[in-house]
Amino acid sequence: MAIVDIGQAAREVVRLQAETATPGLTINLFWIIVAALNFLVFFAVLYLLVLKQIGVTLRERRARIEQGIHDADQARIERAAGAAAAVAELHAARRDAREIVERAQKLAQEGRAADVAATREELERMRVRATADIEAEKTRAIADLRAEVATLALDAAGHVVRETMNSDRQRRLVEEFLAEAAAGGPAAGGPTA
Repeated sequence: MAIVDIGQAAREVVRLQAETATPGLTINLFWIIVAALNFLVFFAVLYLLVLKQIGVTLRERRARIEQGIHDADQARIERAAGAAAAVAELHAARRDAREIVERAQKLAQEGRAADVAATREELERMRVRATADIEAEKTRAIADLRAEVATLALDAAGHVVRETMNSDRQRRLVEEFLAEAAAGGPAAGGPTA
């Protein structure tokens, strides 16, 4: 009701001023107070209905912005830590790769050395076997040759004597003669007088 009384008072003041109106600029203290009171009432209503909500919204927005800045700083720190971890992981992977390559080269070198050693051993075995085979073949050939020479000598002596010499004693005598001839003994010098 006070607002209604103020409105009636204001209309009364306007009517009185219209009756006593004087031309020119006049300052009316009553209207200044009424305008100030209207402004304060309007501001209080505006604050309660609008500005208070805007303040809450602004505070929430400020909190979100500060949280976003904090999250961005945290993300930047985590990103830097992640980059450092990635670089460390990359260095570790390179070191591991180098070690694997070195081990593979070492194993390959050892394998080559083992293959070379095995090949040398196999060649040596083959050489020893070939030498043994050659010696055996040589011995067999000499024995065959001696037997053939003994047979030829017996046949030749048989033709000379006109009889066959095939007894064991005669064969032994021929083989002894051939052995002495091979060794360079007295029978090798030819017939003795």
